[in-house]
Amino acid sequence: MLKRVLSSQLRINMVSGVATTVANMVVLAIAYPVYLHFLGFETYGVWLILATVLISAQMGNLGISSAVIKLVAEEQGQGNTKGIQSYVTTSLAISLVAGSLVLIIILCFQNQIIFAFKLSGQNGVIASRLLPYIAFLTVGAMLAQILNSTISGLGRMDLANYILWGGRVVTVATSSILLWLGHGIESLLIGDTLSYLFIACASVFVIHKTSNIRLLRLSNLDIQHGKRILRFGGWVFGGSVTSLLLGPFNKLILARYVGPSSLPIYDMAFRGSMQVRALLEAGLRALVPEISRIGANMTNFARDRISQINRQAMKFILFLGIPMYGGLIILLTPLLKFWLRQKFVDELPIVFGIMLISTFISLLGVPIYYTLLGLGMVRYTLTAHVILSGISVLIILIILFVRHDISAVGISWAMVVATLSSTAYLIYQGKRKKIGS
Repeated sequence: MLKRVLSSQLRINMVSGVATTVANMVVLAIAYPVYLHFLGFETYGVWLILATVLISAQMGNLGISSAVIKLVAEEQGQGNTKGIQSYVTTSLAISLVAGSLVLIIILCFQNQIIFAFKLSGQNGVIASRLLPYIAFLTVGAMLAQILNSTISGLGRMDLANYILWGGRVVTVATSSILLWLGHGIESLLIGDTLSYLFIACASVFVIHKTSNIRLLRLSNLDIQHGKRILRFGGWVFGGSVTSLLLGPFNKLILARYVGPSSLPIYDMAFRGSMQVRALLEAGLRALVPEISRIGANMTNFARDRISQINRQAMKFILFLGIPMYGGLIILLTPLLKFWLRQKFVDELPIVFGIMLISTFISLLGVPIYYTLLGLGMVRYTLTAHVILSGISVLIILIILFVRHDISAVGISWAMVVATLSSTAYLIYQGKRKKIGS
């Protein structure tokens, strides 16, 4: 049975996605209680704000990571090693320039960032001290993402997944040890720094071992390839910008209207529900390079093959997702009490349960989302992001206008409505393009 499941690289990639997602959930289950024990809700909330700045700043890579996966996969399918080298080196150069600009912006607007999240007193001092390091870390994170995406484009998403999981382990292990030694919030910064360094070094090692690619050559730089990277990545970047109105915007609202101590509740619910979602979604990420190769020559056979893949993916989601999500929602409160013990708060299972509903709805649009991405129809994925973020933000602003207050529960319900609208749009486009299930 196992041999049959692992009979193709696509299936290996999909299985690795599920396996590393489970492993990531274990790592996160260890990390949250440790971080909350040593830092408390308030200080850990300040770190989550800094991490939000880091994640938001990485949008400066202009969607290049996604472009690398698709374009490298196309060149790999044609056996064009020079084309792969050119795309990767050009992507690294663009990311280095973009990262440097983001670095300058964060350093110049440091005080404004702190003010936006309404940090004051000791929290403001901590943020002011660590933000410059976050700015420099952004550049390294962008380059590490490009290198890891190259491995996925080469068809070895399994190795890319294992490296990312290894980076997660480095983060939590390093941070936990340093926290235990009494180094405070700086422990998390050092953990993230070593994580990205590990991802970059391991990715370079795998690239050289799996293919005959030489990256650091000026002759690899190509203007036309750069334009194509930015053209494709630009659509993805647009989706990333609109996604800013989900995670970071929601955290900004909570920080200003509730306080930093509310952020760990939102973060645990959001990231936890996304990890549950990733149990089913992670394997489907391998569809992007696969469909890029199939769709390079869009014959009727290729279209039928893509539709078949989508049907199987949807059956997979419904067959496993309904009982998994249903059982988890029923057992959520006792599980969270057992996990967090004295750090458990009554609001958490409510927010977590609503987030689970939202992520399950979003799962139904995942197959067609990755299909559209693999076929280069990124304007539709951008529209889906716009619908998702736009409706969520609109509902939140209406709540603030009517009640002059908001909570993590209100933000979570806004995401449910927005996710339902975005998923319906994706399914509609799949039917219209005759590539959906």
